[in-house]
Amino acid sequence: MIVLHQIDPIAFGLGPLKVHWYGIMYLLGFLTAWWLGRLRIRAGRLPGVDEQGFSDLLFYAMIGVVLGGRLGYVFFYGFSELLQDPLMLFRIWEGGMSFHGGLVGVMAAALWWARRNGLHFFDVMDFVAPLVPPGLGFGRLGNYIGGELWGKPTGADWGVVFPHALPEQYANLPLEQLRALHANGALDAFARHPSQLYQASLEGLAMFLLLWWFSRRPRPRYAVAGMFALLYGCFRFLVEFVRVPDVQLGYLAFDWLTMGQVLSTPLIALGLFWLWLSRRSPTLQPVPPTTKE
Repeated sequence: MIVLHQIDPIAFGLGPLKVHWYGIMYLLGFLTAWWLGRLRIRAGRLPGVDEQGFSDLLFYAMIGVVLGGRLGYVFFYGFSELLQDPLMLFRIWEGGMSFHGGLVGVMAAALWWARRNGLHFFDVMDFVAPLVPPGLGFGRLGNYIGGELWGKPTGADWGVVFPHALPEQYANLPLEQLRALHANGALDAFARHPSQLYQASLEGLAMFLLLWWFSRRPRPRYAVAGMFALLYGCFRFLVEFVRVPDVQLGYLAFDWLTMGQVLSTPLIALGLFWLWLSRRSPTLQPVPPTTKE
């Protein structure tokens, strides 16, 4: 059954302050990473690091996500706009975050933290990798709730009509009128793939289950990080075929290649390379932290 998207992106208001669902999704992602990370720390999956040390790592990673995600979006998707209006770099509340930029930010934060604590960078990345997918899933749910980053038109029964994606003649119609048109089937032709939900299912749920299972027993260095990069790159590359490309960029080549696919291809290559490296790399054995009396 084709659905009319009619979710208010604002969860609630506190006076003049409006709390958006997208921000709540970010918070849920960080809280889930904190909870899962504490479980892995207690199991000794990052020897020599206690819960306080992990909290420090998570704090720096959060900064890396926000700064890297924003910088990545601006440089990958909005560079021409940046040249015309440099201050848009700081207007995060207007939206615009890039996973690939956020990943670079997290890696930079993890590298700095690992060196400070005398740890191998990829031991840290292997530890962090299973904590990331839930945040990706929550983020894509935030995209869906906000009615953004929708997919291409579809005739499937699970298609979604996004009001912001309707033709101009429907753009300013009140929601009640859109509901009436939807009930009569007049909007079915404008239904689109809910690509945000596809990504939430693949990048969020499926990746988490696979990585959590894969990392349950000790793996050679590079293996878990490699699996993360490979899975994300493949999932993102595939979903891009049913997702509308960013309007300011369009297709980059062949009438199908998107920026998301261009940025995901190196991740697939890196994932395969890291998995290959893992074949002859040492395996970090769990050492549960000692309890102070």
